[in-house]
Amino acid sequence: VQLVESGGGSVQAGGSLRLSCAVSGYTYSRDLMGWFRQAPGKEREGVAATFTGGGVTYYADSVKGRFTISQDNAKNTLNLQMNSLKPEDTAMYYCAADFRNGGFWYQAIKYKYWGQGTQVTVS
Repeated sequence: VQLVESGGGSVQAGGSLRLSCAVSGYTYSRDLMGWFRQAPGKEREGVAATFTGGGVTYYADSVKGRFTISQDNAKNTLNLQMNSLKPEDTAMYYCAADFRNGGFWYQAIKYKYWGQGTQVTVS
């Protein structure tokens, strides 16, 4: 299983970035996939999550109204559109898959597969 993030970079406050996570070697009928971020010296935190095949989406309060999670089934990608970026959004962003039942979407420990991360810097 491989999750490969892309789309990170440096942007000024108020700008936008679109992150993508290419998924390969993993087949699923229904799964919860998500985006997490980790800033230096801080714990990894859930940003957004969505069920494959559509349905409920979840967002951290800090990104509601600014970030949008989506999936492209044809390309097997999970995307995160980030608008109105703030300096506090600066972090390494990771995508995650294979959520294990019995927890909450924002619990990193509940996901089995992780990408290597892509850096987002907002100045």
